[in-house]
Amino acid sequence: MEHLVYILLILAIPLVAQIFVTSSYKRYHDIENGKNITGYDVARKILDDNDLKQMYIVSTNGTMSDHYDSARKTVRLSKDVYNGTSIASLAIAAHECGHAIQDKEGYFFMRMRSFIFPFINLGTKLAYGILILSILFQLADLLWVSIVLVALGLIFQLVTLPVEFNASTRAKAEIEKLKLANTTELTGVDKMLKAAAYTYVAGVLASALELVRLLAILNDRN
Repeated sequence: MEHLVYILLILAIPLVAQIFVTSSYKRYHDIENGKNITGYDVARKILDDNDLKQMYIVSTNGTMSDHYDSARKTVRLSKDVYNGTSIASLAIAAHECGHAIQDKEGYFFMRMRSFIFPFINLGTKLAYGILILSILFQLADLLWVSIVLVALGLIFQLVTLPVEFNASTRAKAEIEKLKLANTTELTGVDKMLKAAAYTYVAGVLASALELVRLLAILNDRN
């Protein structure tokens, strides 16, 4: 029963956070910004103001598929954000530019995340396969390997938190500096960015619970 509770929480926490951010996105997607500027315009203004005039801004498929591509030094915005003039478009475009500025300045946590990502990505994919083997054959050593791998994934998520929060802080500062939104709109931007940040916090909580669950499985065997 205890393990079932852990599993339900692990599934529910990210789901609730995703519902919250989707709800916030839909709300502010329907509110136009006062200057009627698109997400592309917002990104271009912020990048140009930070001596990133050569950086590309491209439109991508999908909803909420926006991200900064550090390998290609490109800000990728979903079509709705790229062409949209909503407060949501303004906030998301500015946030991704926050990552571009982090990259330019060599932000410590971003560099750390980029360094450990290939190792963590491989490890987390192996973790669940190893866990299944350890349960089937009752191999505690393999379970310990799985615990270590999940812990490494949690470390990656913890490193990601300051990267995301800092990008949002930079986004709000750039919007204010360039006067891209009024006071009321800034409140909407703040709420939109906080909602997005909660998904990362939820991910950390879910991973922490998964780690506790695996430790509980190990404890039950002893």
